[in-house]
Formats: sequence, structure tokens, C-alpha cells
Amino acid sequence: MTIVSILLAVLLLAILIVVHELGHFWAARLMKIEVTEFGVGFGPKLFGWKSRKHGTSYVIRAIPLGGYNAFYGDELNRDGAAGEEAKPAAADPSDPRLFQNQNIWKRMFVVVMGPVMNFILAFVLATGYYWAAGIPTATGVDPFISGVNAAGPAYDAGLQDGDIITEINGVSMLDGTTETLLNTIGGYREGDDPLQITVRRGDETLHLEMTPQWNEEEGRMMVGVLISGRYRIEMQGASLIEAAGASAEMCWRAGGMILTALKNLVTTGEGLDQTSGPVGIISVVSAEVRTGGFQAFLEMLISISINLGLMNLLPIPGLDGSKLIFGLIELIRGKPVPPEKEAIVNTIGLVLLLGLMVLLTFKDIRNLLGR
Repeated sequence: MTIVSILLAVLLLAILIVVHELGHFWAARLMKIEVTEFGVGFGPKLFGWKSRKHGTSYVIRAIPLGGYNAFYGDELNRDGAAGEEAKPAAADPSDPRLFQNQNIWKRMFVVVMGPVMNFILAFVLATGYYWAAGIPTATGVDPFISGVNAAGPAYDAGLQDGDIITEINGVSMLDGTTETLLNTIGGYREGDDPLQITVRRGDETLHLEMTPQWNEEEGRMMVGVLISGRYRIEMQGASLIEAAGASAEMCWRAGGMILTALKNLVTTGEGLDQTSGPVGIISVVSAEVRTGGFQAFLEMLISISINLGLMNLLPIPGLDGSKLIFGLIELIRGKPVPPEKEAIVNTIGLVLLLGLMVLLTFKDIRNLLGR
């Protein structure tokens, strides 16, 4: 990792968090709910300013891995200078300006718009990318060697994992299918001359000789390799509507994969060893950006934005999903859950989340030091 790639990774997370919090912020403005402070990051304040028109303080803090909206009556210094002046006196519980005294539908709209903005960001970025660069389209499959048996003609000939067989006996094997290669090997007959194969291994071109052998169990000629296919991708130009359609399909597919991974994590523990906190995410993103450049940065931004939106909709205390659950309970009961009970649930959830974050951070640091 380089300093630049790490800074880009931190920037990526900051963008996702700012967009998420802007979703809450703009929804509150639309619903005429007073926001006293909009903050990016946590920890010591770096700088801030106050809007004369709306009275909202905008604050940038030292660690750009979080964000918040403070509504009227929240226990925050309203001029954005946390710790420099005394906190305002507690608001009257019946004050209609308090967030908890707003219409339930307004509050739920404000809550849900954070995750929705993450989905919108992913969709807009993917649409712009496809419109500008084209839609990736599979035009064929290039066969490659994904495994070589410890004994057999392929092993004896010197084939290795990852090799690409480009020609056999002067005939191209790269016609966009895996069938040509398989049929050519399977079509060998006893007494034929050994196959003359041309292999691409990285930047090298090798010329090898191989004689297939009859496999009684399979009933065909084999050389002792596992052949896989790698899609041949071409970027095809697209209109804005086509780009939007491809973007929606990609976002839907990515969301489904994330939900499946979450289900497997909860039900079977699958993927637990691959779960990461902020340090691990920054490590992965910076490594991808270092090798893939701007395209990798954009792809990670889209993927993690969808992930962040879905995670926040989970009914975990302290997250937006939990607030939506309390809102649904209020709709069913006809009255809100007592604030002190909701506060207890959210506090427990936040403590557990912070504990999990600490454990994941230690794991991420250990993995980095072990490299």
C-alpha cells in the first residue's frame, strides 16, 4: 500500500458517509425538521461554520469515519464548537420542534433516506460509468488451465496452472469457447502423432508436446488437467437509458449477493473469517486502487455504497433499521415506545457494535502485521 492509495481509501469511506448523512439532512429539510448541526467525522473538531439562513452548524472532525445529524434538542453544542461553550438547556419535552415530536411518517422518511442515498449514489455512479465507458459484455470464453494433476501427460509436458493453450497442431483454440480445446484433446487417437501445443504463460510463449491417454473410467482421451473458462469482456457503447438499465441490474445483483453473504454469515458462519472493520476495508480498497486505478476506486465505491445502505437497514439497535422498527411499533401501538426504553436498546446495540468494531480492528491490524 502507498500513502496515496490509503488516502484514496479513506476518501472513499468519507464520501459514502457524507452521502448517507446528507440523505438524512436533506430529508429533514424537506420535512421542515430543524437540524442544528451536521457533522462529518468524529473526535476533535478541525473547523466549522454556521449557516445564517437555517442556523445549522457544519462541522468537520479529525477522524473521517463517521457522521451525524443533530436535530433540535439533541445534546450537542448548537454552534458546532463542541466543548468550547456550555451545552444548551434541555428543551421542553412538549416542544413541537423536537425530532421525537414530529409526525411519525416524517421521522421514518428522514431515517430511511440515509440508506436510500447510498443506493442512489451507487446507481448514479454506475450509470455514469457505463454511459461513458460502455457496458461490459461477454463476447466469448477463453479456456485456461486451472489445475494440473500430479501425474499425467500434461504434468509430463510441463503445463502449469494458469497456462493458456493458444494452439494445438497449428489450430487456434481461442475461438471464444472451451469446446474446441476439449474436443481436440478428446479427438486424439492411439497412434496419432503427439499434440504440438502452443502455450501462453504470462508474457512467455512456449511450444510443448503432449500425448493424451485413454481414461477407462471417463471413456475418453484425457491429459490430466482441469480446464476453466475466463470470460472475454468487451466494452460496448450504450445510450443513457441502456446505461441506466445495466446499472439497475448490476446494483440489484450486487445487493442480492450481499444479502446472501449476510444470510450465510448468520446461519452458518460462512465468511466470518473474511469480515473486516474500517482498517481492513481501507487495506482492501487501497490495494485495489493501487493496482486498478480510478476504475477500481469507482467499482469499490459502488459496491461498498450498496453494502452500507443494506447494512443500515438491518434491524440492529443503533442503526437506521432499528429506528424504522421502532417507528413501525409506534404505528401499530398508536403511541411511541417510551424514550428511555428505546434509549436502553440503542445504547446496548451501540456498545455491542463498538465492541465488534474493536475486535475487527484488532483482527485487521494483526492480519496486516502478519503479511
